[in-house]
Amino acid sequence: MHLLKLLMLAVAVAVAASTTAVAEAKFKKVVSEDEFLDVTSGKAMTLMGISVFVTRDGKIGGKAFGREVSGKWQWQNGFFCRDLYWGETDFGPNCQEVRVNKNKIRFASDRGAGRSAVLTLR
Repeated sequence: MHLLKLLMLAVAVAVAASTTAVAEAKFKKVVSEDEFLDVTSGKAMTLMGISVFVTRDGKIGGKAFGREVSGKWQWQNGFFCRDLYWGETDFGPNCQEVRVNKNKIRFASDRGAGRSAVLTLR
């Protein structure tokens, strides 16, 4: 019985991994500041309790879980580089890889090597 459960778990993990790989392949890397602004201009980026935006003049604003989000950003060598505050909490600088898929935008910290978050463009 344990062998059958283990096999079923292995199949479920394999299916989930292949689904993630397919979904991941649909995200297109944003390579320029102009492309980034075309995607984000006039839109909020949202995810359960988070609604943030960027401006063309390099500012970040919005709210996350009831606290103000603020900061500055610039485009450097193909990455979205930002200094970010959540209320009084300083998240410091970080350059992030940006990818888009229709109305979804994914930011991956540490130039794409770190954690990522997918937000909806509205």
